Amino acid sequence: MMVPKASLPLLFSTPISKGMDLALEPTSERQVFKLVLLGSTDVGKSSLVLRYIRDDFRETVSTTGCAFFSQRVYLQGKSLDFEIWDTAGQERYHSVCHLYYRGASAALLVYDISSKETFTRAQLWLQELQKYVLSGEMVIALVGNKSDLQDDRKVSAEDAKAFAEQKRLLFMETSAKTGHGVKEVFQAIASELLTLEQQKEDKRHRRDSHITLGETHGPGVRQRCCDFQ
Repeated sequence: MMVPKASLPLLFSTPISKGMDLALEPTSERQVFKLVLLGSTDVGKSSLVLRYIRDDFRETVSTTGCAFFSQRVYLQGKSLDFEIWDTAGQERYHSVCHLYYRGASAALLVYDISSKETFTRAQLWLQELQKYVLSGEMVIALVGNKSDLQDDRKVSAEDAKAFAEQKRLLFMETSAKTGHGVKEVFQAIASELLTLEQQKEDKRHRRDSHITLGETHGPGVRQRCCDFQ
C-alpha cells in the first residue's frame, strides 16, 4: 500500500501504535489495506480508533496533521493488516489530506449525530474522495459517531441511511464512548474489502482466461462454431 513520502511536512510525523490481534488463529494468507478516517474536528475519529485498537476511551484526543495506527484482523480464514490513518479535521490541514487518502482501500466518513454541520461536511469529504478514487475501487463507510447523545441528536439515522444508500456506502452509527458499533463497523469494512478483492481476482481470472483462449489460435486462423463433416 502507498505510504506518504518523506517529503511531506514534519507536522504529520507521529509515533506508530501497534494494535492488538483480534484472534489467535494463525494464517499464512495476509493482505494489507490502508484505511483513512475523514471528518470534522471533534467528531471523534481518534476516539473511534483508540476504542477499536485498545478498547479504551478518552474524552479529548487531539490529532495534529495525521496519526498512524495498525491492527490485524482475522476474517474468513484470512489475515488482514489494517494501516489506519487518522486525519486531522482542521481546515488548515485540508489542502494536504489528499496525500494520505490516495492509495487507500477504505475510508470512514465520520460525523457527529448531534451536529448537522459535521454531516454536511462528511458529504463534502465524499465529493473530495471521488476526485481521486475510481468508482468501485474503495470501500467507503458513513459513520455517525456519538450515538450515546440521543437527546442531542440533530441527524436522524433515517436521513443518514438514505444518503448512504443513494451513494452506495456502508452505514453504521457508533459510540466511541460506550464502544457501541465500533468493532462492527471495522469488521463490516474488512468483509467488504475481501469481497471487493475477490471480485477483482475473478475479473482478472476471466480476462486472463480470455487472453489464453485467444492465443491458442494462430493469426489468420478462422474459427467456425458449427462444422459438420
